[in-house]
Amino acid sequence: MVEDNTGLVIGSDGKHRCWWHGNLDDYLAYHDAEWGRPVADDIRLFEKICLEGFQSGLSWLTILRKRENFRNGFAGFDFHKVAQFNEGDVERLVQDAGIIRHRGKINSTINNAKRAIEMVESEGSLSAYFWKWEPAPDARPEKIDFEAVGKMAFTEVSTAISKDLKKRGWSFVGPTTVYAFMQAMGLVNDHLEGCYCRQEIEAARASFVRPTG
Repeated sequence: MVEDNTGLVIGSDGKHRCWWHGNLDDYLAYHDAEWGRPVADDIRLFEKICLEGFQSGLSWLTILRKRENFRNGFAGFDFHKVAQFNEGDVERLVQDAGIIRHRGKINSTINNAKRAIEMVESEGSLSAYFWKWEPAPDARPEKIDFEAVGKMAFTEVSTAISKDLKKRGWSFVGPTTVYAFMQAMGLVNDHLEGCYCRQEIEAARASFVRPTG
């Protein structure tokens, strides 16, 4: 049950958590072990920005439950490999019932893989690029609106990243998609006040070495 005015739920283990995982085992594990923990690995960052694009119009839970199928279909999201995909690969993926068979999003992932290679050449790494956009602590609200967590949202920073990515030729990277990516990859900590993960994430972010190239 959601606690009044907090957006928290109490699990069977007695821990307080953000409400949006719905106590579903796989979603709960994602909330506890992944969401908001800072990531510097380029493959994981590329995977996430692409999967957030696939998620557009759907729930993240739908994507999460198909994530291994996506990984199998897209060569583990190694963008150097994905950039080499051809029309045969597109047709293979369009026929793959284990993923979201959206031709535009499949082509977008291949396009974005090529753009990712360009970004590594210009910025040093995807992680260096994305982490340079990390909002300053004083730019973040003191209290997160629990009604917005896990729902469509965007910020000035996510809008700026979206515009810059589009200038670089990326696609399916709107401000809402980018903000969901920022939340998941730890560029911001949107676990609610009182969620047991929030302090863990703060500690992880404090010790995290920001990439510079």
